[in-house]
Amino acid sequence: MPPRIHATAIIEDHVRIGEGTSVWDNVHIRHHTTVGDQCIIGEKTYVAYDVTIGHRCKINAMVYICTGVAIEDGVMISAGTIFTNDRFPRATTPDLASLRPSEPDDETLTTVVGAGATIGAGCVIGTDLRIGRFAMVGMGSVVTKSVPDFALVLGNPARVVGAVCRCGHVTAKFSGTPADEIDAPCLRCDLKYRIVNGEAVEIA
Repeated sequence: MPPRIHATAIIEDHVRIGEGTSVWDNVHIRHHTTVGDQCIIGEKTYVAYDVTIGHRCKINAMVYICTGVAIEDGVMISAGTIFTNDRFPRATTPDLASLRPSEPDDETLTTVVGAGATIGAGCVIGTDLRIGRFAMVGMGSVVTKSVPDFALVLGNPARVVGAVCRCGHVTAKFSGTPADEIDAPCLRCDLKYRIVNGEAVEIA
């Protein structure tokens, strides 16, 4: 099935959009970006150049994804989320005589969102970090450091407060790093996890 692209969307040159993907109204996707198969890109979302988005991702309305972001398969990014890629942003050169160029430079850092992760509505995601596989970032959180796989993080700055299953349900809640290993099965789908040094590990 070919992609469905709304008439008001702006798709620049050298963008690849996969089969079955829907791009809704007033989306802007910059050049040399890749979007996988069966994705949804919600209205008024901006995707910068050289971004990679995997298969079966849901990018909700009014999301800002900047250069340097890589999104793996099966990720959900909720409405109003903002990514960043520069720790020392300035509009001009130090003498204020000219604008800084917008192209990536040695201050442009990367962010990776691991497969299956969810980012809640209204989050701000820092740079030079990774959000782990199947992690859950609670709405309104400000992520300033990497998030482990299967972690539930909340707040400003976001901190680990528990663990979640592949299905999204919470398997454990804790504050700080648990002193002992804890079994944390999912009561909804019966997948099994263990908390080791504060991080969830799948058990076959």
